[in-house]
Amino acid sequence: MKKIGILFGQENSFPQAFVDRINQKAEKNISAEFVRIDKVMQAEPLDYAVIVDRISQDVPFYRATLKNAAICGTAVINNPFWWSADEKFFNNALAVKIGVPVPKTVILPSKELPDDTNEKSFRNLAYPLDWEGIFSYVGFPAYMKPFDGGGWKEVYKIENLDDLWDKYNQTKQYVMMLQEEITFEDYFRCYCIGGKHVRIMQYEPRNPHHLRYEHGKAPAEKKLLETVKNYVIKLNKYLGYDFNTVEFAVRNGVPYAIDFCNPAPDAEVTSVGQENFDWVVETASDYAIERAKKIKDGQDNLTWGEYVRTGAAGQDLLSSEKKIEKKAGKKEAETVIVDHAITDEGTFSKGKTAAKKATPKKAVKK
Repeated sequence: MKKIGILFGQENSFPQAFVDRINQKAEKNISAEFVRIDKVMQAEPLDYAVIVDRISQDVPFYRATLKNAAICGTAVINNPFWWSADEKFFNNALAVKIGVPVPKTVILPSKELPDDTNEKSFRNLAYPLDWEGIFSYVGFPAYMKPFDGGGWKEVYKIENLDDLWDKYNQTKQYVMMLQEEITFEDYFRCYCIGGKHVRIMQYEPRNPHHLRYEHGKAPAEKKLLETVKNYVIKLNKYLGYDFNTVEFAVRNGVPYAIDFCNPAPDAEVTSVGQENFDWVVETASDYAIERAKKIKDGQDNLTWGEYVRTGAAGQDLLSSEKKIEKKAGKKEAETVIVDHAITDEGTFSKGKTAAKKATPKKAVKK
C-alpha cells in the first residue's frame, strides 16, 4: 500500500477534503491520511510515498524531517531543498532571464545589522549606496517588502523619498526589496499544480481578504488569459514547483508577475470560494495519486526545475526553449516545402517527395 500524507498547520478545510477525496477515488493500493511523526532517525524513511507539505516553511523541524524523507525516496510536494534555497528576489531575476515581465526591482541591505555582525562585516558594501541610481530605476510610487517574505507581512507602499526613509527605518533586520508599482487594470491569481494544471482566477487584492475573489470585473479576454497561462507554466517549469500560485498585475495589456513564490498557497474554502476550492482539491488529489504511482524505489523522487536541471547539466538556461523553437521551426519549414510541392511539383524534388508522403495522391494531382 502506497500512502499519501499531508503535513499541515492551522488549515481546516483543505487537508481533510484532500484526504477524503483521494480515499473516495479508491485507487488500488493507494490511500491518504494526515502525516503522523513520532520519531525521525537519520536516513530512515517515513511510511509515505508522497507527502504534501503545507507548513514546513514555518516549522524548521518539519523542514529537516521532509529532507530526510526525500533522501529516502518520498516524493515531497514541494521539493524542500529548493524551497529552502528560494526567495522572491531570485525569482524575479529568473523571470527576467526567461522572458516573463516583472516590475523593476532592487534589493536593499537590512537597516539594522544582523545578529553577530558589526560594521566590519560590511566592508564590501558601499556607503552610501547609489540611491540616486536606485530611485531613477524603480521610481515612485513603489512597494517595499521582504525579499523572502509572504502573507502580506511587512509590506509598505512608498509614495516619495521622505516616505521611503521613514518606512525603511522601521524594517529592522529584514532584507527588503524595493519594487516598481504596477498600476493595474486587471489582476489574476493562478493556481498551478503539477507544472501543467492551471486555474486562472480574477482577483482584487485591494478588497478585504474574504472579498478578493468577488472582483466585479468583466471577464478577461481569451488572448490575455492564454498569455497568463503560458507564463504560469513557464515560471513553474523553471522553478520546479508542484503546487504554487502566481499573481499577475495587468498594465496596458501586459501581465506582470508580481508574486510567484507561494509553495503553500491559501486553499481554504472560506477565502478562495467553493468553485476554486473544489478545483484545488480535485486537481491536487489527482496529482498526488499520479506521483504515488510513479514512485521509483531507491531513487530521488523530487521535482527539480529547469534552472537546477540546466545548471547541473552545464547547459544554457534556455536550452529547452531553444530545442522547442528549433523543432517548431523545422516543422514549419517542412510544411512550407510540402505546400510548395503540392502547388508547384516541378520546383523541389525533396518537396515533391514530402508531398507524396504527407498528402493523399488525389490532393497531389489537383
